[in-house]
Amino acid sequence: RVPVVPGSDGEIANEDEAVKIANQIGYPVIIKAAAGGGGRGMRVAHNDISLHGAFAAARAEAEAAFKNGSLYIEKFIVEPRHVEVQIMADKTGNALHFYERDCTIQRRHQKLIEESPCPVLDESLRDELCKAALRVVKEADYVNAGTVEFLLDKDKNYYFMEVNTRIQVEHPVSEMVTGHDLIKWQLKIAAGQAINLRQKDIHHTGVALECRINAEDPARNYAPCPGTITRFIPPGGMGVRVDTHLHQGSIVSPHYDSMVAKVIVHQKNREEAIATMKRALGEFRIEPIKTTIPACLDILSHNLYLKSQVDTSFIEQEMG
Repeated sequence: RVPVVPGSDGEIANEDEAVKIANQIGYPVIIKAAAGGGGRGMRVAHNDISLHGAFAAARAEAEAAFKNGSLYIEKFIVEPRHVEVQIMADKTGNALHFYERDCTIQRRHQKLIEESPCPVLDESLRDELCKAALRVVKEADYVNAGTVEFLLDKDKNYYFMEVNTRIQVEHPVSEMVTGHDLIKWQLKIAAGQAINLRQKDIHHTGVALECRINAEDPARNYAPCPGTITRFIPPGGMGVRVDTHLHQGSIVSPHYDSMVAKVIVHQKNREEAIATMKRALGEFRIEPIKTTIPACLDILSHNLYLKSQVDTSFIEQEMG
């Protein structure tokens, strides 16, 4: 068994049903798009009155984003961390984990900074969480790369949230700490090959961080910032990796996702990883457009982030 957040057993038919379930499980609750992803179609409600407005807003956003207005409801976990486990499973039934990533630093449910290991897990809880992730994928007879996502409350109780049935943006974090090329494993599994590894062959070493670089202006409430790149100088050095399609002369379109690069660093401990990331971001030049680099630097220097005393509302609560 895997702990889950209390909520509806399936799609909610209407607002009256939503109110009934919310009163059964207790406020606050969160309404989610059944066909959703990326934080869209999600609203938090703290009472019956706000639930009516949240239900309508979530349904409208879900229909616009996914052409599917189906919604479900869950108990809203206060001050949660977002922790996910990277898994790979082949057609022979062999399922392995590549340890966890902490994705707590988010803005409007969009991840901005990820790291591994999760800085608040001890070894016992880490092992328990990873084993829970494997139970989920084995029970579902899942095959391929995937991410099993959990919420971790302030008392370090964890709750299964969802499985993202794909490789994710932040997969390089797991590659850096385990030394395994996850894309290569994904392609081998898709080709019908077995994973010729055992769990004890996968080791976690050091600390990795990833910062997502988006073409957005943090000074203008993260307004999109498309344009032509006239100066592009990526950072380098030991333990620094940059994944991007950009080059000098590239055009950043306003019509697609705003992420234009990922900076990943790997060092022997969290303090050195943060220092390396700050140095790398300071060297990165993407001009003349505005990016989230200044916001990432502010977060990396924030006292609460350095102490690992953050939750998923950190940016909205502490960074304005």
